[in-house]
Amino acid sequence: MLGSFNNHLFFLLCFIKLTRCFLTTPMAGETSWISHYDDRQRENGVFDSFLEVGEEGEKDASAVSLDVILPDDLLERILAYLPVASIFRAGCVSKRWYEIVNSERFLWNLSHVLPQKPWYFMFTSSDEPIGYAFDPVFRKWYNIELPCIGTSNWFIASSIGMVCFMDNDSRSELCICNPITKTYKKLEEPPGLKFSDYSALAISVNRESHIYSVAIVKSKQVPENFFQWDISIHVYNSVNRTWVTTLTEVLMGWRGGDESVICNGMLYFLVYSTGGGQPENRHALIAYNMSNRSSQGSLTRSFIPVPCSLTCGRLMNLKEKLVMVGGIGKPDRPDIIKGIGIWLLNDKTWEEIARMPHKFFQGFGEFDDVFASSGADDLIYIQSYGAPALLIFDTNHKQWKWSQKCPVTKRFPLQLFTGFCFEPRLEIAP
Repeated sequence: MLGSFNNHLFFLLCFIKLTRCFLTTPMAGETSWISHYDDRQRENGVFDSFLEVGEEGEKDASAVSLDVILPDDLLERILAYLPVASIFRAGCVSKRWYEIVNSERFLWNLSHVLPQKPWYFMFTSSDEPIGYAFDPVFRKWYNIELPCIGTSNWFIASSIGMVCFMDNDSRSELCICNPITKTYKKLEEPPGLKFSDYSALAISVNRESHIYSVAIVKSKQVPENFFQWDISIHVYNSVNRTWVTTLTEVLMGWRGGDESVICNGMLYFLVYSTGGGQPENRHALIAYNMSNRSSQGSLTRSFIPVPCSLTCGRLMNLKEKLVMVGGIGKPDRPDIIKGIGIWLLNDKTWEEIARMPHKFFQGFGEFDDVFASSGADDLIYIQSYGAPALLIFDTNHKQWKWSQKCPVTKRFPLQLFTGFCFEPRLEIAP
Protein backbone atom coordinates (compact mmCIF):
# COMPACT_ATOMS: atom_id res chain seq x y z
CA MET A 1 0.00 0.00 0.00
CA LEU A 2 2.80 2.43 0.92
CA GLY A 3 4.70 1.62 -2.28
CA SER A 4 1.61 2.32 -4.38
CA PHE A 5 1.11 5.64 -2.60
CA ASN A 6 4.74 6.65 -3.18
CA ASN A 7 4.46 5.80 -6.88
CA HIS A 8 1.28 7.82 -7.16
CA LEU A 9 2.91 10.77 -5.40
CA PHE A 10 5.98 10.50 -7.65
CA PHE A 11 3.88 10.66 -10.80
CA LEU A 12 1.89 13.54 -9.36
CA LEU A 13 4.98 15.61 -8.61
CA CYS A 14 6.47 14.83 -12.02
CA PHE A 15 3.28 15.83 -13.77
CA ILE A 16 2.96 19.09 -11.86
CA LYS A 17 6.52 19.99 -12.79
CA LEU A 18 5.94 19.02 -16.41
CA THR A 19 2.67 20.93 -16.81
CA ARG A 20 4.13 24.04 -15.23
CA CYS A 21 7.11 23.76 -17.56
CA PHE A 22 5.41 23.55 -20.93
CA LEU A 23 2.09 25.19 -20.12
CA THR A 24 3.80 28.36 -18.89
CA THR A 25 6.10 28.59 -21.90
CA PRO A 26 4.62 30.68 -24.74
CA MET A 27 4.28 28.94 -28.07
CA ALA A 28 6.39 30.05 -31.01
CA GLY A 29 4.98 33.19 -32.58
CA GLU A 30 2.42 33.68 -29.83
CA THR A 31 1.39 37.28 -29.25
CA SER A 32 -1.91 37.00 -27.44
CA TRP A 33 -3.78 34.56 -25.25
CA ILE A 34 -6.97 35.50 -27.03
CA SER A 35 -6.24 32.83 -29.64
CA HIS A 36 -6.52 30.20 -26.92
CA TYR A 37 -9.79 31.71 -25.78
CA ASP A 38 -11.11 31.36 -29.33
CA ASP A 39 -9.98 27.73 -29.39
CA ARG A 40 -12.36 27.04 -26.52
CA GLN A 41 -15.27 28.00 -28.78
CA ARG A 42 -14.34 25.56 -31.59
CA GLU A 43 -15.82 22.17 -32.27
CA ASN A 44 -14.26 19.23 -30.48
CA GLY A 45 -11.70 17.32 -32.48
CA VAL A 46 -9.49 20.13 -33.83
CA PHE A 47 -6.65 21.20 -31.54
CA ASP A 48 -3.51 23.20 -32.13
CA SER A 49 -0.19 21.60 -31.28
CA PHE A 50 1.16 22.96 -28.01
CA LEU A 51 4.80 21.94 -28.33
CA GLU A 52 7.10 24.17 -30.30
CA VAL A 53 8.63 22.97 -33.53
CA GLY A 54 11.91 21.17 -32.91
CA GLU A 55 11.15 19.92 -29.41
CA GLU A 56 12.29 16.40 -28.74
CA GLY A 57 9.89 13.49 -29.00
CA GLU A 58 10.95 12.19 -25.59
CA LYS A 59 9.27 15.15 -23.94
CA ASP A 60 6.04 14.42 -25.77
CA ALA A 61 6.21 10.74 -24.87
CA SER A 62 6.71 11.56 -21.20
CA ALA A 63 3.75 13.91 -21.23
CA VAL A 64 1.50 11.32 -22.86
CA SER A 65 2.54 8.55 -20.49
CA LEU A 66 1.85 10.65 -17.42
CA ASP A 67 -1.37 11.91 -18.96
CA VAL A 68 -2.61 8.35 -19.41
CA ILE A 69 -1.73 7.32 -15.85
CA LEU A 70 -3.49 10.17 -14.04
CA PRO A 71 -7.27 9.86 -13.51
CA ASP A 72 -9.54 12.74 -14.52
CA ASP A 73 -10.24 14.00 -11.01
CA LEU A 74 -6.53 14.26 -10.20
CA LEU A 75 -5.76 15.91 -13.53
CA GLU A 76 -8.55 18.43 -12.90
CA ARG A 77 -7.09 19.42 -9.55
CA ILE A 78 -3.62 19.85 -11.02
CA LEU A 79 -4.80 22.01 -13.91
CA ALA A 80 -6.91 24.12 -11.55
CA TYR A 81 -3.73 25.39 -9.87
CA LEU A 82 -2.29 26.72 -13.13
CA PRO A 83 -2.50 30.42 -14.03
CA VAL A 84 -5.49 31.39 -16.16
CA ALA A 85 -3.42 31.88 -19.33
CA SER A 86 -2.04 28.35 -18.96
CA ILE A 87 -5.52 26.90 -18.51
CA PHE A 88 -6.50 28.29 -21.90
CA ARG A 89 -3.41 26.68 -23.41
CA ALA A 90 -4.26 23.41 -21.70
CA GLY A 91 -7.49 23.20 -23.70
CA CYS A 92 -5.40 22.99 -26.87
CA VAL A 93 -3.26 20.01 -25.78
CA SER A 94 -5.71 17.17 -26.39
CA LYS A 95 -9.39 16.36 -26.61
CA ARG A 96 -9.32 14.99 -23.07
CA TRP A 97 -7.81 18.19 -21.68
CA TYR A 98 -10.24 20.32 -23.68
CA GLU A 99 -13.20 18.48 -22.15
CA ILE A 100 -11.72 18.74 -18.66
CA VAL A 101 -11.10 22.51 -18.66
CA ASN A 102 -14.61 23.08 -20.06
CA SER A 103 -16.39 20.85 -17.54
CA GLU A 104 -18.54 22.12 -14.68
CA ARG A 105 -16.56 20.04 -12.19
CA PHE A 106 -13.34 21.76 -13.26
CA LEU A 107 -14.92 25.18 -12.72
CA TRP A 108 -16.00 23.99 -9.28
CA ASN A 109 -12.37 23.04 -8.54
CA LEU A 110 -11.25 26.50 -9.65
CA SER A 111 -13.42 28.12 -7.00
CA HIS A 112 -11.57 26.21 -4.27
CA VAL A 113 -7.99 27.11 -5.18
CA LEU A 114 -5.93 30.13 -4.18
CA PRO A 115 -6.77 33.53 -5.75
CA GLN A 116 -5.18 34.36 -9.09
CA LYS A 117 -2.67 37.19 -9.25
CA PRO A 118 -4.58 40.31 -10.34
CA TRP A 119 -4.13 41.59 -13.88
CA TYR A 120 -4.06 45.26 -14.88
CA PHE A 121 -6.02 46.49 -17.89
CA MET A 122 -4.60 49.67 -19.43
CA PHE A 123 -6.77 51.74 -21.75
CA THR A 124 -4.91 53.03 -24.79
CA SER A 125 -7.60 55.37 -26.14
CA SER A 126 -9.63 58.19 -24.63
CA ASP A 127 -12.58 57.48 -26.90
CA GLU A 128 -12.80 53.71 -27.31
CA PRO A 129 -12.59 51.11 -24.49
CA ILE A 130 -9.60 49.32 -26.02
CA GLY A 131 -6.30 48.37 -24.45
CA TYR A 132 -4.07 45.62 -23.10
CA ALA A 133 -4.11 43.50 -19.93
CA PHE A 134 -0.89 42.85 -18.03
CA ASP A 135 -0.34 39.37 -16.53
CA PRO A 136 2.15 39.59 -13.61
CA VAL A 137 2.79 35.83 -13.60
CA PHE A 138 4.18 35.68 -17.14
CA ARG A 139 4.96 39.43 -17.26
CA LYS A 140 3.13 39.68 -20.59
CA TRP A 141 0.55 42.02 -22.10
CA TYR A 142 -2.55 40.47 -23.70
CA ASN A 143 -4.89 42.09 -26.19
CA ILE A 144 -8.40 41.54 -24.81
CA GLU A 145 -11.76 43.19 -25.47
CA LEU A 146 -14.04 44.39 -22.71
CA PRO A 147 -17.80 43.75 -23.04
CA CYS A 148 -20.60 46.28 -22.37
CA ILE A 149 -18.48 49.41 -21.83
CA GLY A 150 -18.89 52.51 -23.97
CA THR A 151 -15.75 54.58 -23.43
CA SER A 152 -12.66 54.46 -21.24
CA ASN A 153 -13.94 57.28 -19.00
CA TRP A 154 -16.74 55.15 -17.53
CA PHE A 155 -16.70 54.47 -13.78
CA ILE A 156 -15.08 51.11 -13.05
CA ALA A 157 -14.92 48.89 -9.95
CA SER A 158 -13.83 45.27 -9.59
CA SER A 159 -13.92 42.42 -7.09
CA ILE A 160 -12.93 38.73 -7.34
CA GLY A 161 -13.29 38.19 -11.07
CA MET A 162 -16.16 40.59 -11.71
CA VAL A 163 -15.94 44.14 -13.04
CA CYS A 164 -18.70 46.75 -12.81
CA PHE A 165 -19.01 49.57 -15.37
CA MET A 166 -21.16 52.71 -15.08
CA ASP A 167 -21.54 55.35 -17.78
CA ASN A 168 -20.15 58.81 -17.08
CA ASP A 169 -23.03 60.79 -18.59
CA SER A 170 -26.39 59.90 -17.03
CA ARG A 171 -24.72 57.45 -14.58
CA SER A 172 -27.76 55.22 -14.94
CA GLU A 173 -26.34 52.54 -17.23
CA LEU A 174 -24.61 49.79 -15.25
CA CYS A 175 -23.19 46.44 -16.28
CA ILE A 176 -21.48 43.58 -14.41
CA CYS A 177 -19.11 41.38 -16.41
CA ASN A 178 -16.36 38.80 -16.29
CA PRO A 179 -13.69 40.26 -18.62
CA ILE A 180 -12.11 36.83 -19.19
CA THR A 181 -15.19 34.83 -20.22
CA LYS A 182 -17.03 37.90 -21.61
CA THR A 183 -20.25 37.02 -19.74
CA TYR A 184 -22.15 40.10 -18.56
CA LYS A 185 -25.41 41.33 -17.10
CA LYS A 186 -27.00 44.77 -17.23
CA LEU A 187 -28.42 46.15 -13.98
CA GLU A 188 -31.56 48.19 -13.49
CA GLU A 189 -31.20 51.93 -13.29
CA PRO A 190 -30.24 52.99 -9.74
CA PRO A 191 -32.54 55.27 -7.73
CA GLY A 192 -31.76 58.78 -6.58
CA LEU A 193 -30.61 61.77 -8.57
CA LYS A 194 -30.27 61.01 -12.26
CA PHE A 195 -27.60 63.68 -12.69
CA SER A 196 -25.26 64.08 -9.73
CA ASP A 197 -22.18 66.29 -9.58
CA TYR A 198 -20.01 63.42 -8.30
CA SER A 199 -20.47 59.65 -8.11
CA ALA A 200 -18.38 56.85 -6.63
CA LEU A 201 -18.82 53.19 -7.62
CA ALA A 202 -17.87 50.07 -5.63
CA ILE A 203 -18.54 46.33 -5.88
CA SER A 204 -18.00 43.42 -3.50
CA VAL A 205 -18.20 39.73 -4.51
CA ASN A 206 -18.37 36.81 -2.09
CA ARG A 207 -15.64 34.38 -3.15
CA GLU A 208 -17.62 31.26 -2.15
CA SER A 209 -21.24 32.08 -3.04
CA HIS A 210 -20.48 34.62 -5.82
CA ILE A 211 -23.22 36.85 -4.40
CA TYR A 212 -22.33 40.48 -5.04
CA SER A 213 -23.29 43.97 -3.92
CA VAL A 214 -22.87 47.21 -5.83
CA ALA A 215 -22.78 50.58 -4.05
CA ILE A 216 -23.05 54.08 -5.54
CA VAL A 217 -22.34 57.21 -3.52
CA LYS A 218 -23.96 60.25 -5.16
CA SER A 219 -23.08 63.83 -4.28
CA LYS A 220 -24.82 66.99 -5.48
CA GLN A 221 -24.43 70.58 -4.44
CA VAL A 222 -27.39 72.17 -2.65
CA PRO A 223 -28.66 74.94 -4.97
CA GLU A 224 -26.97 78.29 -4.34
CA ASN A 225 -24.97 76.90 -1.41
CA PHE A 226 -21.49 75.68 -2.22
CA PHE A 227 -20.82 74.48 1.34
CA GLN A 228 -23.80 72.12 1.56
CA TRP A 229 -23.87 68.88 -0.40
CA ASP A 230 -26.56 66.23 -0.64
CA ILE A 231 -25.04 62.76 -0.13
CA SER A 232 -26.97 59.56 -0.90
CA ILE A 233 -25.94 55.90 -0.86
CA HIS A 234 -27.62 53.30 -3.07
CA VAL A 235 -26.93 49.56 -2.79
CA TYR A 236 -27.78 46.75 -5.21
CA ASN A 237 -27.94 43.13 -4.01
CA SER A 238 -27.64 40.28 -6.53
CA VAL A 239 -29.92 38.02 -4.47
CA ASN A 240 -32.90 40.38 -4.40
CA ARG A 241 -31.93 42.03 -7.70
CA THR A 242 -33.11 45.36 -6.36
CA TRP A 243 -31.68 48.74 -5.42
CA VAL A 244 -32.16 50.21 -1.96
CA THR A 245 -31.38 53.79 -0.92
CA THR A 246 -29.76 53.23 2.45
CA LEU A 247 -28.81 56.80 3.37
CA THR A 248 -29.49 60.43 2.49
CA GLU A 249 -27.78 63.27 4.32
CA VAL A 250 -26.53 66.83 3.87
CA LEU A 251 -22.84 67.41 4.56
CA MET A 252 -21.53 70.83 5.59
CA GLY A 253 -18.17 71.85 4.15
CA TRP A 254 -17.53 68.48 2.49
CA ARG A 255 -18.54 66.91 -0.81
CA GLY A 256 -18.31 63.40 -2.19
CA GLY A 257 -16.00 62.35 -5.00
CA ASP A 258 -15.34 59.39 -7.29
CA GLU A 259 -13.32 57.17 -4.95
CA SER A 260 -14.90 54.32 -2.94
CA VAL A 261 -14.38 50.65 -2.07
CA ILE A 262 -16.08 47.90 -0.04
CA CYS A 263 -14.03 46.00 2.54
CA ASN A 264 -15.43 43.40 4.91
CA GLY A 265 -18.96 44.82 4.82
CA MET A 266 -17.88 48.45 5.17
CA LEU A 267 -18.24 51.03 2.43
CA TYR A 268 -15.37 53.51 2.45
CA PHE A 269 -15.36 56.67 0.36
CA LEU A 270 -13.29 59.84 0.25
CA VAL A 271 -14.79 63.29 0.77
CA TYR A 272 -13.22 66.61 -0.13
CA SER A 273 -13.24 69.92 1.67
CA THR A 274 -15.24 72.71 0.05
CA GLY A 275 -13.48 75.38 2.08
CA GLY A 276 -16.29 76.14 4.51
CA GLY A 277 -14.09 75.67 7.56
CA GLN A 278 -10.41 75.22 8.22
CA PRO A 279 -9.85 71.46 7.97
CA GLU A 280 -6.35 70.20 8.61
CA ASN A 281 -6.41 68.29 5.31
CA ARG A 282 -8.32 68.64 2.08
CA HIS A 283 -9.40 64.99 2.20
CA ALA A 284 -11.17 62.77 4.73
CA LEU A 285 -12.42 59.19 4.75
CA ILE A 286 -15.94 58.08 5.65
CA ALA A 287 -16.64 54.52 6.83
CA TYR A 288 -20.24 53.40 6.32
CA ASN A 289 -21.58 50.08 7.64
CA MET A 290 -23.57 48.56 4.78
CA SER A 291 -25.61 46.41 7.15
CA ASN A 292 -27.18 49.62 8.48
CA ARG A 293 -30.38 49.90 6.45
CA SER A 294 -31.62 53.07 8.10
CA SER A 295 -32.57 55.75 5.61
CA GLN A 296 -31.04 58.45 7.78
CA GLY A 297 -27.74 58.54 9.62
CA SER A 298 -24.82 60.73 10.63
CA LEU A 299 -21.82 60.47 8.35
CA THR A 300 -19.90 63.10 10.31
CA ARG A 301 -19.41 60.60 13.16
CA SER A 302 -17.74 58.22 10.70
CA PHE A 303 -15.02 60.66 9.56
CA ILE A 304 -11.48 59.27 9.60
CA PRO A 305 -8.66 61.79 9.04
CA VAL A 306 -6.18 61.02 6.26
CA PRO A 307 -2.57 60.37 7.36
CA CYS A 308 -1.11 63.52 5.75
CA SER A 309 -1.82 66.24 3.24
CA LEU A 310 -2.75 64.45 0.01
CA THR A 311 -2.92 65.56 -3.60
CA CYS A 312 -5.17 62.55 -4.32
CA GLY A 313 -6.13 59.24 -2.75
CA ARG A 314 -6.91 55.85 -4.26
CA LEU A 315 -8.77 53.24 -2.19
CA MET A 316 -8.50 49.47 -2.66
CA ASN A 317 -9.42 46.18 -0.99
CA LEU A 318 -6.43 43.94 -0.33
CA LYS A 319 -7.57 40.71 1.36
CA GLU A 320 -10.48 42.52 3.04
CA LYS A 321 -8.16 45.23 4.38
CA LEU A 322 -8.51 48.86 3.33
CA VAL A 323 -5.39 50.20 1.64
CA MET A 324 -4.92 53.74 0.36
CA VAL A 325 -2.34 54.93 -2.16
CA GLY A 326 -1.92 58.68 -1.95
CA GLY A 327 0.07 61.50 -3.45
CA ILE A 328 1.97 63.29 -0.66
CA GLY A 329 1.74 67.08 -0.96
CA LYS A 330 4.50 69.52 -0.11
CA PRO A 331 4.10 71.19 3.30
CA ASP A 332 4.00 74.69 1.82
CA ARG A 333 2.23 73.69 -1.40
CA PRO A 334 -0.18 70.83 -0.62
CA ASP A 335 -1.38 70.76 -4.23
CA ILE A 336 2.12 69.88 -5.49
CA ILE A 337 3.08 66.20 -5.25
CA LYS A 338 6.45 65.30 -3.75
CA GLY A 339 6.04 61.53 -3.39
CA ILE A 340 3.63 58.60 -3.11
CA GLY A 341 2.80 56.65 0.05
CA ILE A 342 0.82 53.50 0.82
CA TRP A 343 -1.17 53.14 4.05
CA LEU A 344 -3.17 50.35 5.68
CA LEU A 345 -6.17 51.20 7.87
CA ASN A 346 -6.22 49.42 11.25
CA ASP A 347 -9.48 50.28 12.97
CA LYS A 348 -9.29 54.08 12.57
CA THR A 349 -5.52 54.40 12.53
CA TRP A 350 -3.39 54.59 9.39
CA GLU A 351 -0.21 52.53 9.20
CA GLU A 352 2.30 53.45 6.51
CA ILE A 353 3.45 50.24 4.83
CA ALA A 354 5.55 51.70 2.01
CA ARG A 355 6.73 54.86 0.33
CA MET A 356 7.72 54.90 -3.32
CA PRO A 357 11.52 55.18 -3.69
CA HIS A 358 12.57 58.39 -5.39
CA LYS A 359 14.16 56.59 -8.36
CA PHE A 360 10.80 55.03 -9.25
CA PHE A 361 9.00 58.34 -8.72
CA GLN A 362 11.42 59.98 -11.13
CA GLY A 363 11.05 57.05 -13.53
CA PHE A 364 7.56 58.24 -14.43
CA GLY A 365 9.00 61.47 -15.80
CA GLU A 366 6.58 64.34 -15.28
CA PHE A 367 4.12 63.19 -12.60
CA ASP A 368 0.82 65.01 -12.09
CA ASP A 369 -0.69 65.57 -8.68
CA VAL A 370 -3.32 62.92 -9.55
CA PHE A 371 -2.69 59.43 -10.89
CA ALA A 372 -4.31 56.02 -11.38
CA SER A 373 -3.82 53.21 -8.86
CA SER A 374 -5.68 50.01 -8.04
CA GLY A 375 -4.86 46.69 -6.43
CA ALA A 376 -6.05 43.29 -5.24
CA ASP A 377 -4.69 40.36 -3.24
CA ASP A 378 -1.05 41.39 -2.60
CA LEU A 379 -0.31 43.56 -5.66
CA ILE A 380 -0.74 47.32 -6.13
CA TYR A 381 -0.52 48.97 -9.56
CA ILE A 382 0.40 52.65 -10.01
CA GLN A 383 0.18 54.48 -13.31
CA SER A 384 0.71 58.07 -14.42
CA TYR A 385 -2.07 59.49 -16.56
CA GLY A 386 0.51 60.98 -18.91
CA ALA A 387 2.39 57.81 -19.94
CA PRO A 388 1.86 54.04 -20.31
CA ALA A 389 4.50 53.21 -17.68
CA LEU A 390 3.16 50.82 -15.01
CA LEU A 391 4.74 50.29 -11.59
CA ILE A 392 3.92 47.30 -9.35
CA PHE A 393 4.32 47.04 -5.58
CA ASP A 394 4.25 43.58 -3.97
CA THR A 395 2.94 44.05 -0.42
CA ASN A 396 4.14 40.61 0.69
CA HIS A 397 7.76 41.02 -0.39
CA LYS A 398 7.87 44.83 -0.15
CA GLN A 399 9.25 44.99 -3.69
CA TRP A 400 8.84 47.66 -6.35
CA LYS A 401 9.26 46.77 -10.02
CA TRP A 402 8.22 48.00 -13.43
CA SER A 403 5.96 45.94 -15.66
CA GLN A 404 7.05 44.90 -19.11
CA LYS A 405 6.67 47.79 -21.55
CA CYS A 406 3.09 48.11 -22.73
CA PRO A 407 2.81 47.61 -26.52
CA VAL A 408 1.51 51.15 -27.09
CA THR A 409 3.20 54.48 -27.63
CA LYS A 410 2.05 58.00 -26.87
CA ARG A 411 0.75 59.48 -30.12
CA PHE A 412 0.17 63.10 -29.05
CA PRO A 413 1.17 65.25 -26.02
CA LEU A 414 -2.26 65.37 -24.35
CA GLN A 415 -3.00 61.66 -24.70
CA LEU A 416 -4.09 60.19 -21.37
CA PHE A 417 -3.71 56.66 -20.04
CA THR A 418 -5.63 54.98 -17.26
CA GLY A 419 -6.66 51.51 -16.17
CA PHE A 420 -7.93 49.16 -13.50
CA CYS A 421 -6.95 45.83 -11.99
CA PHE A 422 -9.07 42.68 -11.73
CA GLU A 423 -8.61 39.07 -10.68
CA PRO A 424 -8.85 36.76 -13.72
CA ARG A 425 -11.36 34.01 -12.96
CA LEU A 426 -13.13 31.47 -15.18
CA GLU A 427 -15.81 30.16 -12.83
CA ILE A 428 -17.48 33.44 -11.84
CA ALA A 429 -20.42 34.82 -13.82
CA PRO A 430 -22.77 37.71 -12.95
